[in-house]
Amino acid sequence: MSDFTKLRIGLIALARPTFDTALAAEMAAAGRAQLAATGCTLLGPQALIMSLEEAATAAQALAGQDLHLLVLLQASFADSTMTLALAKTVDAPLLLWAVPEERVGGRLRLNSLCGINLGGHALRRAGFRYDTIYAPPDDPAALAKIGPLAQAGRVRRLLAGTRIGVVGEHPAGFDSCGYDAANLRRRLGVDILPIALDSAFADMRAVGPERTQPVRARLAPRLAGLEAVDQQALQGTLGVYVALAERVKTSGLSGLAVRCWPEFFTELGCAACGAMSMLSDEGTPCGCEADVNGTITQFMLQALSDEPAFGADLVAVDPERDAVILWHCGLAPLAMADPAATPRATIHSNRRLPLLMEFPLKPGRVTAARLSEATGELRLVIGTGEMVQAPPAFTGTTGALRFDRPAVEILDILLGEGLEHHISLTYGDHAPALLALARLLDLPVLQL
Repeated sequence: MSDFTKLRIGLIALARPTFDTALAAEMAAAGRAQLAATGCTLLGPQALIMSLEEAATAAQALAGQDLHLLVLLQASFADSTMTLALAKTVDAPLLLWAVPEERVGGRLRLNSLCGINLGGHALRRAGFRYDTIYAPPDDPAALAKIGPLAQAGRVRRLLAGTRIGVVGEHPAGFDSCGYDAANLRRRLGVDILPIALDSAFADMRAVGPERTQPVRARLAPRLAGLEAVDQQALQGTLGVYVALAERVKTSGLSGLAVRCWPEFFTELGCAACGAMSMLSDEGTPCGCEADVNGTITQFMLQALSDEPAFGADLVAVDPERDAVILWHCGLAPLAMADPAATPRATIHSNRRLPLLMEFPLKPGRVTAARLSEATGELRLVIGTGEMVQAPPAFTGTTGALRFDRPAVEILDILLGEGLEHHISLTYGDHAPALLALARLLDLPVLQL
C-alpha cells in the first residue's frame, strides 16, 4: 500500500435529499474513516453536500489547499452540477467514487453509480480528466487506487516550479541527452538553469581541504579504499561535491545534470561521479552527460519512492538470469549498494582518475522509467522488475535487472523504439502512480 503520510486529500460527499440521506451519511462516514486512518492530511466538510451553493462553499474552502487528490464520494445520486462546479474551482486530480448498495427488490436508496455516470459525462464534455472507483466505502481495495492517484498528484505539484541545473552541455554525439527547455516548462512546469562549466570549475577549484575534510569523514565509514586512490584527485571530487551542493542551495535546485566528461578529467583532474553519487544519496538526483530528462525522471522516481534514484546504461543481456545488465561508471547512490558487498572507492575505467563508487546493486523490486523524446515528443517509458543478486559484471556500479517480461523483448523495445541510452530506477513498485502521473501530464506511455 502507498505511504499516505505526505498526501493531502480532499473528500467531499455528494448527495440529494430525495434519497436515503441517513444511509448516505453512513457511506460518507465510512469512507472518511478509512482515508483518515491512512495518516494522510484529509480535508473537506464532514457533512453531506446537497446543493450547488454548499458545493461552491466547499470548493472555495479547498481551492487554496494544494490538494494532491480530490475525492468526490457519491454518497447518493446527485446530478452533475455540483461535480462540475467543484472541478472548475479546485485544482486537483479528480476521483469519482460510487458505492454499491444491496439489491433487495425494494427502493433504490442511493443510486450512487448513476450519479458518477452523470458526473463523468459532464467532466468529459468539459475537458476534465478523472478516475473512478466502484467499491464499498470501507473496502481496503479502494486505497490501492486512491494512493497511486494521490501520489501522482503530489509529484505533479512538485514538478511545477522544480528547477534543474545543467552544468555544461551534453557531449557531441550524445543526442539522447538533449532536451527542450521550453517544452519542459510548458508540459511539466520544470525550469532549467544552465550553468557554464567555467563558472562551475571556478567554484570547485576554490574549495579548500578545510571544507572537504568533513565530507571525507562522513564518507569514510561507508566507502572502503579512500586512502588507496590518488589523494589530489580525491580532493578534487570532494571539492566538486561541496561546490555543487552549495550551488543547489543558493540556486534553489531540485536536481543536477552534469557534463561529467571530458573536462572534469582533462581540466579539473578528477571525476564528477563520486560527487554526484553523494548528492543523489542525499536527495538531490544527479544525471551524468548533462542528461536533463534523465535527471527529471530520477526526480519523479525519488518523489514516489522517498528513496534515491539512479540513471544507468543497459549494456548487456544475461540469458542465464533472463536479465539485462545495468551499468554506470560509479555515480550510483550508496543507499543502493548490495549489503552483501562492501562499496569501494575506485577510479574511472577509461580516464583512470577517482572518485567513483564501485558496488553491485542490492536485490529487490524496482521501477525503471525514462522521460523520453525519442519520437520528438515527450512520453513516459515505464517498466518494473526484480534486481537479482549477482556478482559485479564490470567495474563501477552494476546490477542484473529481471524485468517483468523477457530480457530479449526489453532489448527489442529499447533498440526498436530508439530509446535513450539512460534509464532511471528506484526501489519499489511505483508503476501505478507513474501511469496516473502520465495521464495527469497528458504523456503517452510506453511500457517495458
